[in-house]
Amino acid sequence: MSIRVFVNGAYGRMGEKTVKAILDDPELEIVGEGKRGDDLKALIIEKRPAVVVDFTSAEVVYQNALTIIEAGIHPVIGTSGLSESERAHLQAKSAQKKLGGVIAPNFSLGALWMMQCAEQIVAFFPHVEIIEKHHPGKKDSPSATALQTAERIVKSRKEKVSLSIQKETVKGARGALYQNIPIHSVRLPGIYAEQEVIFGGSGETLTLSHVTFDRSAFMPGVLLACKKVIDLDHLVYGLENL
Repeated sequence: MSIRVFVNGAYGRMGEKTVKAILDDPELEIVGEGKRGDDLKALIIEKRPAVVVDFTSAEVVYQNALTIIEAGIHPVIGTSGLSESERAHLQAKSAQKKLGGVIAPNFSLGALWMMQCAEQIVAFFPHVEIIEKHHPGKKDSPSATALQTAERIVKSRKEKVSLSIQKETVKGARGALYQNIPIHSVRLPGIYAEQEVIFGGSGETLTLSHVTFDRSAFMPGVLLACKKVIDLDHLVYGLENL
């Protein structure tokens, strides 16, 4: 039996790609598509999905995720903008319901490998900075991918990770110091999504670079998430957990 999926934000660019990818996957079934202004709770009751994928906006992602979880549906959250405290609250709600889901700052497999390599490299090159570049339409800065990269590097260095930073601390920043790691944000036409992690050593540098040219790069990760969350009993942060 195929997994019933509702796509919230289905008429945005990521949403449109997601709908097409799901339609092409025999293990998944589209049962509904949501847009700005829709009553998400009512649509979930009407369409009875097993999974809701959210690609909406930072302004509504927390409430959307809460609505999905409270309805007992598996969330796949691709919208950025959640603070650490909001993530923690959503994870606690999911744990209470023993409900599986994922919050993924990036669904690209290449981006996941970049972060994993960065965790290993920092043991030998402790001085690091992140440059992330996106199109002018991306509202949040630094990007969720850059923030997750910094978090993973910090944990790998076994430094204390403060949970006190809220999204307001870095909202709109074009240069931010996050967990002692500088993050530089670029927003220019002609760019879709790029990130560099630059490590400095004695007389040398080492750079990890990942470039996304098209939203199709995210689709294998989205499809994987829709299938894997069904078997989870908690909400994970990061596609690498799947």
